[in-house]
Amino acid sequence: MAKNKTQETEQNVEEFIESFANTEQKKQDSFELIKLMKEVTDFEPKMWGPSIIGFGSYHYKYASGHEGDAPLVGFSPRKAEISLYVFTGAEEHEYLLENLGKFRKGKSCIYIKKLENIDQEELKKVMRETIKYLNQIYGED
Repeated sequence: MAKNKTQETEQNVEEFIESFANTEQKKQDSFELIKLMKEVTDFEPKMWGPSIIGFGSYHYKYASGHEGDAPLVGFSPRKAEISLYVFTGAEEHEYLLENLGKFRKGKSCIYIKKLENIDQEELKKVMRETIKYLNQIYGED
């Protein structure tokens, strides 16, 4: 079975942001997101794979037999947008996005241009519900 590419690494988070975030705005937003996610999760930021900053972790195992570890929540300051890994993607959680602000949604990822475009209190609610959901399904670490 293929090995999961997104694994926790020892890469320095601050060095990553300084070298990877392509604008001052993205750097500022990244450091603000770190503060916000630390506050919500009580976990220190860790690099996951080459470009994801994650907080906490859980172990998943699918019916197919595929299993691995993933951060509870996280983000990546990608070139076009910041990818926020804070949403379950579950239909029953769609209501959590109603007052979030200006974003684009993937299956279980939220994309933002700037942190100021979303309501940070609403973002905290999304993260808390996602963590609760993941802990219910996969058990707390």
